Amino acid sequence: MNYSGKKQLVRDVRFLSSGSCVPEKVLTNQDLERMVDTSDEWITTRTGIRERRVVDPSQAASDLAAVAGQRAMEAAGVKPEDLDAIIVGTVTGDHLFPSTACLVQAKFGATRAFCMDVSAACSGFLYGCELAHSLISSGKANLVLVIGVEILSKFTDFTDRNTCVLFGDGAGAAVLGVGDESHHIVSSHLGADGRYGSLIELPAGGSRMPITPEVMEQRLHYLKVKGNEVFKLGVRGMTEACIKALDDAGMTAADVDLLVPHQANIRIIDATAKRLEIEPERVFVNIEKYGNTSAASVPIALDEAVRAGRLKEGDLLMLVVFGGGLTWGSMLVRW
Repeated sequence: MNYSGKKQLVRDVRFLSSGSCVPEKVLTNQDLERMVDTSDEWITTRTGIRERRVVDPSQAASDLAAVAGQRAMEAAGVKPEDLDAIIVGTVTGDHLFPSTACLVQAKFGATRAFCMDVSAACSGFLYGCELAHSLISSGKANLVLVIGVEILSKFTDFTDRNTCVLFGDGAGAAVLGVGDESHHIVSSHLGADGRYGSLIELPAGGSRMPITPEVMEQRLHYLKVKGNEVFKLGVRGMTEACIKALDDAGMTAADVDLLVPHQANIRIIDATAKRLEIEPERVFVNIEKYGNTSAASVPIALDEAVRAGRLKEGDLLMLVVFGGGLTWGSMLVRW
């Protein structure tokens, strides 16, 4: 089932700001060499990752999310009490419930905002942005804080060399508000196909398979990824999502000034850009520093692109994601 949004219902919607937060602790490929049977060369060649950030035991998703959100609000000149909604994309929240968004709200004192989490794995931030877009364009909200955050290190099996090299922790955020013809979300596209849900999953911990000593012994409370299948579907999903958003806007990839893709694997990023015929200098990549931070990936990259001066007023920005579910999405933005 697919959902596509071509134009705003009533009002234009824009990105007002960005913010991000990553833990201080760095876990390098050399560190992993001492933990599992792998090598820096093997990891870098196949993934593009050189290091990733991991939280200390006392930190949870809401801690990083709150800092990223605060930075985004400060950049937009927005106070917590101005927010109408807080939307958090995550699959590694503090608890099954209450929502991480509610915990973030409590840290801010954003008492006017209603709060909810979105579970779409690596697509969570963009799914959240689409919800914010609908709320603002319809007049139900004026200011929405969207955060993507993951603490994947606490769900990673550091005895499994195929998965432990991939993931990192972090949070990214954006404030969305009312836009105009010069600064707005131009088009967007979301998709999902649950038939492939088992390709990227956390088997235990829900109502299907509660955590028991037997489950823990089988290490089913850790992330499982079937990489080869994910690669093919990821490239196709992100490419088609971009094309759909461009077609809806009556544009082509040649019009895009900057592509900010989900930072899952450098080969997926390169293959997607190649299919779209977008040159490397028009693609923002930071996977070498952070690894795959799932829902935090695109907002962290977006914030770094903003702070590095890679986006200027009026640029056409393409955000694109792909993740477990399977889920995918794209958003074309006039910055």
